[in-house]
Amino acid sequence: MYSNTHIEMETIRSKAYNQDDLPKAELIKTDQEWKEQLKDEETFSVCRKSDTECAFCDGSLHDHKEKGIYNCICCDQPLFSSDNKFNSGTGWPSYFSPIKEDAVIYAREDPSEDSYFEIKCSKCHSHLGHVFDDGPRNETGLRYCINSVCLKFEKD
Repeated sequence: MYSNTHIEMETIRSKAYNQDDLPKAELIKTDQEWKEQLKDEETFSVCRKSDTECAFCDGSLHDHKEKGIYNCICCDQPLFSSDNKFNSGTGWPSYFSPIKEDAVIYAREDPSEDSYFEIKCSKCHSHLGHVFDDGPRNETGLRYCINSVCLKFEKD
């Protein structure tokens, strides 16, 4: 179905967009349409306004262990596999790679910063979280730190 993707931080640095230069999203809705779809203010605020949910929140997927796929809550695009998930101890779901390389895009929050990048769904540009280079060294060395409210789990 999906293959594991191996991406390195150098590749992310070279692919990252400045916020003003992001490609046009495939799925575009007004804020009102997103609010109606997403139903609660926290999900809208995190996904569409780039806020961050609290660590270890009730309902968080950080310790979720079922096998399956984590899709974008906004557009249902597959983003991460349980096969690439690990416990980072941060209180947010963490993965060492996306399900496929083009599932996400990377954005610089600060043009002078290159040690971490914002992660967005490539289809709808939902804010997902950030990628850091402190992940498992026996895998990609990356940690995709994702807000639980941005994900919808689909069991295998």
